[in-house]
Amino acid sequence: MRRTGDQLKADCRAAALAEVAVAGLAGLTVEGVARRASAAKTSVYRHWASVDDLLIDALAAACPREEVTVEGGHLRDDLLRSLHQLTRWLSGPAAPAVAAVLAERRRRPDLVDALYRDVFGTHGNRFTQTVIEHYAATGEIAPRSVTPIVCDIGEALVIKHQIDTGELPDDSALEAIVDQAILPALGFPATSSGHA
Repeated sequence: MRRTGDQLKADCRAAALAEVAVAGLAGLTVEGVARRASAAKTSVYRHWASVDDLLIDALAAACPREEVTVEGGHLRDDLLRSLHQLTRWLSGPAAPAVAAVLAERRRRPDLVDALYRDVFGTHGNRFTQTVIEHYAATGEIAPRSVTPIVCDIGEALVIKHQIDTGELPDDSALEAIVDQAILPALGFPATSSGHA
């Protein structure tokens, strides 16, 4: 059965992430992606001008978007959902490719810029930032509490936990990050299992 254009693009995106995991960023080639995706090189070039464009597109497709409770009233639940999205994403195939791009910051600032602009910038910039900004807009948290540092707390503590333990945080650790760090930074009292 012949693949649809959407299936071919999805296969090429998956192949690009897999190629980076195996060959590294320097070893990522259109030839390698085409071979892994069982596609012709011309098919790859029909959709992406370069292997870098393909990689950024693959990362954007894999990056989740935060969801908020539109009517509000569920700040804690929305923050936890956002951190769960982050841990799922960090355990998936995109995370090693992001790490490979970030490791090339000095040699490939153009690619790092594209990562921040076309992947993170279009998906809320930081995990929990969309949630925090939504609740500031609804008046449930003080807008002055929304700072770059506060928006970084969730991501930073998840990644620190992973660095320190070699594991992604479990549910209780994510709850502690929300209850003991993010919510207090937003003006709520710290609790061991609080609800805001």
